[in-house]
Amino acid sequence: MATFVLVHGGGHGGWCYQQVARIMRSGGHDVYTPTMTGLGEREHLLSPAVDLDMHITDIVKVLEFEGLQDVILVGHSYGGMVITGVADRATDRVGHIVFLDAATPESGQSLVDVAGPLMHAARADGRVVDGVEMVLYPGKDPMSYFGITDAAQIEWMKTKLTPHPWKCFEQELVLTNEAAMRAIPQTHIVCTSTLATRDVDTLKARSQGRVWDIDTGHDLMISEPDAVANLLLRLA
Repeated sequence: MATFVLVHGGGHGGWCYQQVARIMRSGGHDVYTPTMTGLGEREHLLSPAVDLDMHITDIVKVLEFEGLQDVILVGHSYGGMVITGVADRATDRVGHIVFLDAATPESGQSLVDVAGPLMHAARADGRVVDGVEMVLYPGKDPMSYFGITDAAQIEWMKTKLTPHPWKCFEQELVLTNEAAMRAIPQTHIVCTSTLATRDVDTLKARSQGRVWDIDTGHDLMISEPDAVANLLLRLA
């Protein structure tokens, strides 16, 4: 059996993997779905200190305190920034990296560098709360960011989405163990609609050709949990 750590994206929490985790656990696999500081059920811990580095540390500490080894580390969207940092800092605990319609940064890049137009559009609707600039407010129609069309799923998500500190998105990722991190096997699962915006040749070169797509919106773990779970189980 395999051990999975599923890392959520901006404005989400571990809750977004509920259906995927249920499917995978039914097959006997260990699945962890941590929520990063200041988001989801940990929104009450928001402070000016929350940034990309803190979120990387959140996940590294899960690996350390749970004593996890040979982990299949999955990151969605902004979570691609986080898992790249985790694999750099805890290389000996990570056996495979999966980018789930996620950012694939180089050292020295921020999420703003990777996905500038989308991030600046999100910032336009931001607010400053207690000295912290927050973006990705759910609002009346949060699904414009996440590509969800099912009415029931939309209503479910509206009760759980939280705004996200802008600081996380503009902080540069600094890698210190990049050669070892890049040697970890990786896989890319993307939405069919985003393939045209990606350097597929580079992704295939890094992943021994494992660039798989699912024809759905950005929050594919919610809209297509069976398809996502089945692809992840292929890696197990």
